[in-house]
Amino acid sequence: MANPRYRGVEGHVGRTPLIRLRRLSEETGCEILGKAEFMNPGGSVKDRAALGIITEAELSGRLRPGATIIEGTAGNTGIGLAVIGHARGYAVKIVIPETQAPEKITLLRNLGAEVITVPQAPYSNPANYNRVAQRLAEENGWFWSNQFDNLANRQAHYRTTGPEIWEQTNGEVNAFVSSVGTGGTLAGTTLFLKERNPAVAAICADPYGAAMWSWFTQGDLSTADGDSVAEGIGQMRVTRNLEEIKVDRAYRIEDQAAVDIVYQLLREEGVFLGLSSGINLAGALRYAREIGPGRTIVTILCDSGHKYQSKLFNPAWLAAQGLQVLGVITYLGCAAG
Repeated sequence: MANPRYRGVEGHVGRTPLIRLRRLSEETGCEILGKAEFMNPGGSVKDRAALGIITEAELSGRLRPGATIIEGTAGNTGIGLAVIGHARGYAVKIVIPETQAPEKITLLRNLGAEVITVPQAPYSNPANYNRVAQRLAEENGWFWSNQFDNLANRQAHYRTTGPEIWEQTNGEVNAFVSSVGTGGTLAGTTLFLKERNPAVAAICADPYGAAMWSWFTQGDLSTADGDSVAEGIGQMRVTRNLEEIKVDRAYRIEDQAAVDIVYQLLREEGVFLGLSSGINLAGALRYAREIGPGRTIVTILCDSGHKYQSKLFNPAWLAAQGLQVLGVITYLGCAAG
């Protein structure tokens, strides 16, 4: 019989530390803290959603021994599903846009997932990666995890991320900042924290080219100007995970602001992050400068920079996107939003 003191890999999702970001904290007079989600077994915050979705499907009887899981993903949820799915005995198939970092696609295959790459297409197009995953699930009797509209995603953060932040800050958290991919992280964490203290501010950090800033500030999806090279975030529709969620502030964040922060943290604090984490931190920085010193602001460090070395950490690629490696934080706010 297994010793209850020991757990398999899926038993080590969550309980990630809060890292104090020294430079950002000193510049603002706030405590700016990052939840180190890159320390999850699959290397990202999406491990929480993957575990939550699999566990709920098992309990409901929709996922049975020997089944196949399929998902459309920008990469990290697929990695989490591959790690946790295989630990639970499931086959995993992943549909991913071919535009995503090659490191993600290679890693998914190395983890044993069957990877189906498709051209980038909007959600309204039947060729969209999420729609393809849904269709293949229906045709083959596979379990479609449906991360965007499966409320087990949001619930996973309500049960774990929110309580961890509350405990780790001794209830002193004043604001939570998150970008939106599926919406599960922002929604679930915000719901929990506001139950404990309605004064905790919920902040959406939205990259240009997405529509969540418009949704939260104007009640529509009309403003999606510009573009972003950030992967895994930047939503154009209100997913089920986001339904009925309200935020206190929403910001549009420029990629250059996020790049500045990512490189500064790497060079001065030894923290190696992807661009979505930079978007989150730029949002936390902007809120701290608006609200003033003395606050405790928590955000999500979604994943590490390891999966983006051919892009974000490639000077030639950055230059082709019109981005610079400045290595210092020059960000003072966004021109719009």
